[in-house]
Amino acid sequence: MSAVEAHRSKSPTKLKISVFTVSTSRFMMIQKGEQVIDDSGQTAVDMLKKLNYDVEYIGIVNDDVAMIREKLFEALSHGSDVVIITGGTGLSRRDLTIEAVRPLLEKELEGFGEILRMESYRKIGAAAAMTRATAGTINKKIVIALPGSPDAVKTAIEIFGNELPHLVYIAGS
Repeated sequence: MSAVEAHRSKSPTKLKISVFTVSTSRFMMIQKGEQVIDDSGQTAVDMLKKLNYDVEYIGIVNDDVAMIREKLFEALSHGSDVVIITGGTGLSRRDLTIEAVRPLLEKELEGFGEILRMESYRKIGAAAAMTRATAGTINKKIVIALPGSPDAVKTAIEIFGNELPHLVYIAGS
């Protein structure tokens, strides 16, 4: 048995995952009392549930560093093994997810963003370079920052969804 297989065999069989979205436009719609559809957040929730994870959708926040961090710590304090954030990873001045999350990461999984961009490049070309998607650990928990595109979320979960228990196991060891 390889080391990877050995780790996978020790990985947890149940995971608690929280998902939230960073979007100024959707947040403002909520503030106005308008109905909002969060395609990216819903894509993540649906795909993760199909993988038999315990998934909680915890809403939409503004592109605001303090608000993103507050929602992230809320998820971590409620026992999430993995927190997935969709949106705010681009190049716009409003895109602040990476600025909010990266300074808090104890360990960053640089390969996560590299692999996601590589696979996205195969699908959409050079525009894939415009995401700063990343993943890492905070307090032995996994935090993943994904683009706001439902297709990018789908791609990321297709690639990494089955690997989440292994990531959680390694982060906790």
